[in-house]
Amino acid sequence: MSSSNHSAALRRLALSVLQPGFVGTEAPDWVLRDIADGLASVVLFSRNIVSPEQVARLTEQLRAENPALIVAIDEEAGDVTRIESATGSSRPGNFALGTVDEAELTESVAADLGRQLRAAGVSLNYAPSVDVNSNPDNPIIGVRSFGADPKAVSRHAAAWIRGLQSAGVAACAKHFPGHGDVAVDSHHGLPRYGAGREEIATQALPPFRASLDAGVRAVMSGHLLVPAYDPDLPATLSRRILHDLLREELGFDGLVVTDAIEMGAVADRYGIDGATVRAVAAGADAVCVGGESAEESVVQVLAGALADAVVSGDLTEERLAEAAQRVRAFADWSTGLARTGSADTDGGAEAPGDGIGFVAARRAVRLTGSAREVLPLSAPPHVVELAPTTNLAIGKETPWGVAAPLTERLPGTTSVRVHPQELHAQDAALEAPVLRTRALEPATGRPLVVVVRDAARHEWMRRALKDLTTARPDAIVVEMGLPGAVTVAPGAAQIFTHGATAASGRAAAEVLTGAGTDAPAAGRS
Repeated sequence: MSSSNHSAALRRLALSVLQPGFVGTEAPDWVLRDIADGLASVVLFSRNIVSPEQVARLTEQLRAENPALIVAIDEEAGDVTRIESATGSSRPGNFALGTVDEAELTESVAADLGRQLRAAGVSLNYAPSVDVNSNPDNPIIGVRSFGADPKAVSRHAAAWIRGLQSAGVAACAKHFPGHGDVAVDSHHGLPRYGAGREEIATQALPPFRASLDAGVRAVMSGHLLVPAYDPDLPATLSRRILHDLLREELGFDGLVVTDAIEMGAVADRYGIDGATVRAVAAGADAVCVGGESAEESVVQVLAGALADAVVSGDLTEERLAEAAQRVRAFADWSTGLARTGSADTDGGAEAPGDGIGFVAARRAVRLTGSAREVLPLSAPPHVVELAPTTNLAIGKETPWGVAAPLTERLPGTTSVRVHPQELHAQDAALEAPVLRTRALEPATGRPLVVVVRDAARHEWMRRALKDLTTARPDAIVVEMGLPGAVTVAPGAAQIFTHGATAASGRAAAEVLTGAGTDAPAAGRS
């Protein structure tokens, strides 16, 4: 049956379980029409955001069609930021907060974010990531996790949720049942989490249990295969995981939302329409779509596919109606949450230099080696930033690094950014000249600062870092990702920020110039 022949009631049900994105800083006509026809949610990405004030106008425009509209955003307040994608986050991410390991600080940072989002009209935030990053080679989670210890992650997940929701914005624990112990990015392929049920229960599930105990009312499914529960279907499409495990065993009765349904892990195998139908049939209540596929035609195809599935019997109308009812219940709850949240809506945004995010970023910095002896810098340095290709969760437009904030504080600082393709294309014999001309020669007679991001995960970066620090044993290394085993000169000065946000870059620049040398040594909190 074509979607044009579906009853209006069935189409409204189908539309109500979609959470689509769209292009533009004002609401397109098709989005407003779909809201009038039953669309109950939208999701914002960086392409929709110029400023918090503009977002507030946009959400007001959207809610003119439906005051209870769910407006979602994927804002982790770390390396993954949308509300501050143009400038970088003024708050540190989860790994930095886990490094400080003070639940009260985590709660305060999340509450600060919540106030900013609430003032902008956001009602649901696809955060926090409560994945336990037990695999250091994980290409998609990393510093988005609070850490590798399930107890610590549980503690901070609960604090983050309490903080965000205290400000009137609903949190969403992700990526169920745990995306931390995989080695494949689900944007491109299907990760496999091969642990047994007992290990999953002790390693991956505790933060989700803690999130439920903290009052989270939304959980996002992950696109990963967990054979201990379902050897055939990814979690997003698995009734055994979404219903039997999440609903029955963990007792969750809130909103289950999918990770972006166009991601390769599910869409490559089932098509975006097939994955949508299977997800709702498995127990998902809301389908996130539009990170990459943000056209009106996609929403119409998915609504039509859901309605067709009801007509064909592949999806029961009862399941679709149940999902729609959970969306309505969540909308009612989140609307009430916004009314009772903190009345302070400036979010600390008026004075970011003094905000809790910068305080937290400074407290997450750790020093090793000879850092205390060689800092502050005696002259403007040359900064070499080794820039990896980031995963799709991190906006390509989001700035990071130390060179910019350091230049503001120390005029005369120079910098260069080196990308992997500039080194991958050459053999080892040719690498040294490239590094010499772009990195070493400009630093002659001056301090050299080398900035890396997850160096232990990238062979080219490890090799370049070794070459640079061999040539300049006095180089100061700033690691803005996960600390790991890399080769530097014995006793080399190292600074660890535990994240690459703007706040973290500024904190590193302060340490380099002497404003933040009270940072503790690595391994101490």
